[in-house]
Amino acid sequence: MIPSGGLSPDHQRWVHPRYPFFLPVKVLSRVFRGKFVAGLKHAFRDGQLLFPGSLKGLGEKKAFHAFLRPMFRKDWVVYAKRPFGGPEHVLHYLARYTHRVAISNHRIVNFADGKVTFRWKDYTHKGKQRLMTVTAEEFLRRFLLHTLPRGFVRIRFCGFLANRRRRELLPLCRRFLETCPLSRSATPTTSESKTSCGWLCPRCGGTMKLIDRLTAQQICRISVELESVADTS
Repeated sequence: MIPSGGLSPDHQRWVHPRYPFFLPVKVLSRVFRGKFVAGLKHAFRDGQLLFPGSLKGLGEKKAFHAFLRPMFRKDWVVYAKRPFGGPEHVLHYLARYTHRVAISNHRIVNFADGKVTFRWKDYTHKGKQRLMTVTAEEFLRRFLLHTLPRGFVRIRFCGFLANRRRRELLPLCRRFLETCPLSRSATPTTSESKTSCGWLCPRCGGTMKLIDRLTAQQICRISVELESVADTS
């Protein structure tokens, strides 16, 4: 994740992005295409690709590169959109993976006879809770898949969020953005919450007023209703 904007080199102003998004979808699709094809070439060079049956001819270097060439003549489709729940929903979702372990204690139902029974969500059936029993060795194998390699960290801060500089630079950022963070213990009133959301209009740069908060389910329902109206009109 990267911030939308940043401090100027002389730390005298906040620099807003030229566009209200990180990368245009067209550019993102070309970058993804290039990275994907480069990965295929690298895997072929290291002998990591297998070509069984009718694909055996692609094992030759000339044939493989001829197979990759048409990929650059087509536009790849990369889909990107705003999250339904907004930025706060994204941060809440990511926090589950950055500030928790692979499985919490309350999900472990039983451990006996060298087997572990735990709860899991079946998202193909509306998140229904189910039980799964595996051997202790298999449970440890799955748990250790979530352990980062040596030298890796879950969160790495850089720029004005770096540990050495954020005490000095974060107050500057807040001052330039004209936002005052609320304390955790404070509970803003209704009138305050409507006027101090801290978001700036991407067109005029003015402070936006918070009118209402919608859950992800409400946004989905509204979008479905709008689509049905458009289909019947």
